[in-house]
Amino acid sequence: MESRTQPANSPSLLMQGAALVVIIAGLKAAAPVLVPFLMAVLAAFLAMPPLLWLQSKGLSRWLSLTIIILVGLLLDVLIVVFFGSTLKEFGQGYPDYVQRLQENTVRLEDWLHSLGITVPSDFFDRAMEVFDPSAIMQLVGGLFSSVGNVLTNAFFIFLTTVFILIEVPSFPAKLKRIGTHPEQTLNRVHVFGQNLMRYLAIKTTISLVTGVLIAVWLASIGEDFALLWGLLAFLFNFVPNIGSIIAAIPAVLLALVQGGLQMALLAAGGFLVVNVVMGNILEPRVMGYGLGLSTLAVFLSLIFWGWVFGPVGMLLSVPLTLLLKAVLQSRPETEWIAILLGPGDAEKMPLDKSAAP
Repeated sequence: MESRTQPANSPSLLMQGAALVVIIAGLKAAAPVLVPFLMAVLAAFLAMPPLLWLQSKGLSRWLSLTIIILVGLLLDVLIVVFFGSTLKEFGQGYPDYVQRLQENTVRLEDWLHSLGITVPSDFFDRAMEVFDPSAIMQLVGGLFSSVGNVLTNAFFIFLTTVFILIEVPSFPAKLKRIGTHPEQTLNRVHVFGQNLMRYLAIKTTISLVTGVLIAVWLASIGEDFALLWGLLAFLFNFVPNIGSIIAAIPAVLLALVQGGLQMALLAAGGFLVVNVVMGNILEPRVMGYGLGLSTLAVFLSLIFWGWVFGPVGMLLSVPLTLLLKAVLQSRPETEWIAILLGPGDAEKMPLDKSAAP
């Protein structure tokens, strides 16, 4: 009996594995098109809570949608203008930062000699090769390149978001005509949407407060481009586990070049305090078990989606994993994978339980 079932099952497993490889390769190849579309979907989910709030205040749907569109258009213009002007200023000030780093190096060498500490003559030259000042520019450029690429498609993202918001009321009727169990499908989609909107609302609020606190602190110690680093902290706070570290690196490096070790320590201390309070104390209390994802699943999703879609995929890793988990839960043969993606204690998944019809 086993000799008969094994050959029958093996091709199925092989074909499923091959299909998975083809799908992943297709996603990676289509990243230039998919990333702006996914950003538009994310923007639509972010716009839904204020849209529903305006409607709850008695405004018509079209008036509420018009207000949301105008506010979104204004934000797009401000972000594009801010990015362009700030990065231009950063490039213009780069030679000055290189000169400051060289001056600080000479001062450090004189200070060591005054203490009677002798270092090899080529020590600082080798240190400068390891700590290349251009690394700061390259790091900042790498972090913002993906965001800049998305901003070049800002108009496409904006239009797609508008059309998604217009089509939202017709989604339930369309879903009822799909599949053999339309009510269960509609319920799962509703629960997924509620979970994602709740996550985005909480995460956006905490990220915004984090970015404001970082910008205020860096401005108070006199670091240049404090608003830029605050915006970077806001964006990369959406990246789980390592986002706050990535956001801190360029700001601390620039503080080291601009003001020396003291300013660098102050900048690093500010990032540490803000992220510990906001990310490790406040956010877990507010978020709780609402995501229904294990820590390992979140970390692995960060690596996987970052590999598929680049840095923007890291920003979208949690929403995409929530979507994947919802899809896996909809089929009995893949439900076990969704359970593995969940937290260690399956009982601590209240939002997933509400998905049951």
